[in-house]
Amino acid sequence: MLYLLAFLIGVVSGLRTFMGLALVSWAARLGWMNLQGTPLQFLGAAATPWIFGALAIFELVNDKRPTTGSRKSPPQFIGRLISGALSGAAVGAAGHSLAAGLVCGVLGAVAGTFGGYEFRARLARAAGRDLPIALLEDAIAILLAFWVVRQPH
Repeated sequence: MLYLLAFLIGVVSGLRTFMGLALVSWAARLGWMNLQGTPLQFLGAAATPWIFGALAIFELVNDKRPTTGSRKSPPQFIGRLISGALSGAAVGAAGHSLAAGLVCGVLGAVAGTFGGYEFRARLARAAGRDLPIALLEDAIAILLAFWVVRQPH
C-alpha cells in the first residue's frame, strides 16, 4: 500500500506541481505523517506548509491563464519530477522506505504529467471549453492528495 500511496502523490505532483508538496507538508506539520528523524523533516517545519500552500494556490490560478506553458516542456516537467520525488519520498519515509517512495513518486509524476495532459486535452475538446476541465483536474489533484496523506503510513 505504501508504494501505491507514494505513486499516487507523485500523480498529484504530475497534475499540479506544488499540490503534493503542499499536502505532504501540511500532513507532516499536523502530525498525520511522521517525518521526524528523516532528511525530509523540514517539510513539517512551521513555515514550510504555508510556503508550499501559497505556491499551490498560485499554480491553481496561473494554470487557467492561456499563456501558461505546457506541463510537458522541460522546465515544468522537471519541476513535476522533483516535486513527485520529494512528495513520494516523504510518503515512503513515513513508512520507513524513503528510496522506494522517491522512485514511486517520480514514476507517478511521469504518469500524472502525461496522463493528466491527455485527460484534460481530450475532455476539453469534447466539452468545447478548457476551464471546466481544468477545474475538474484541480479537484481531482486536491482530493487525491488529501486522501493519500490521510492514509496510515
